Formats: sequence, structure tokens, C-alpha cells
Amino acid sequence: MIVHVTLPKLGDTTTEVLIKQWLQSVGTRVDVGSPLVAVETDKVEVEVPSPVAGILIEQLVGPEEEVAVGEPICAVDA
Repeated sequence: MIVHVTLPKLGDTTTEVLIKQWLQSVGTRVDVGSPLVAVETDKVEVEVPSPVAGILIEQLVGPEEEVAVGEPICAVDA
């Protein structure tokens, strides 16, 4: 089953973040809680954990791209 992971809410006022670096490569197995991507808000840099276990099959946004809260960032074959 393909799961599209969305950018979670990271703060009360944060509506968009900047993708800094993918921490997992396409084809890598991830567990629940594994860090997927490092993002930068207007205040801090944080790691977004995987909400599901499976194989990362697609990164939907690249480094230095902005993404809104709730938007899909990658696909995992769970």
C-alpha cells in the first residue's frame, strides 16, 4: 500500500517550511519514527519523522524547495 507522507504541523504559526536535506534515499527501508527529511522553519531546523514503516519510493519535493503544512512530501510503500 502506497502512503503519501504529508508535512506535519511543526508549530502554531508555521505554514511553510524549506526542505534542507533528505536524510533517507529512495529505496531505503524506514521505520516509524525514522527521520526522513530535515526542514527549516522561520525559527529552527528540525527533522520530520516517518509516520509509517516501509520502503521510501519517491521524494516529492527537493532540497531548497518550500512546502506547505499538509502537503505530500514523499511516498512510502508500507
